[in-house]
Amino acid sequence: MKSIRSIIENTVSISMFNKGLAGKIFEEVKITGAKVVMKNNSAECVLLAPSEYLDLIDRLNTMRAVSVACERLASVKPSQLLTKEEFFSKASLNNDYEIPVSGVDFE
Repeated sequence: MKSIRSIIENTVSISMFNKGLAGKIFEEVKITGAKVVMKNNSAECVLLAPSEYLDLIDRLNTMRAVSVACERLASVKPSQLLTKEEFFSKASLNNDYEIPVSGVDFE
């Protein structure tokens, strides 16, 4: 029953906006999260806090990048791979060269 409760608590009627309660609804979104706005018993839109929206966009972009990487990895043939030494040799670099990488964590 928790899901039904969640649906009821996170749904607002479009008539609430028409009654001048938009400010109150926006505050609730900031505090409790997304709200679904209903119009004529159908979902009309979803209200999200800007930070929540940006988080969703970041997650979507990450998922797209992972998908592209997986597709590319699936088509790699072992004969196309280079050892570290072969890479540095072809790139005319010595093994002491550090490739600048920002925002990447290695585990």
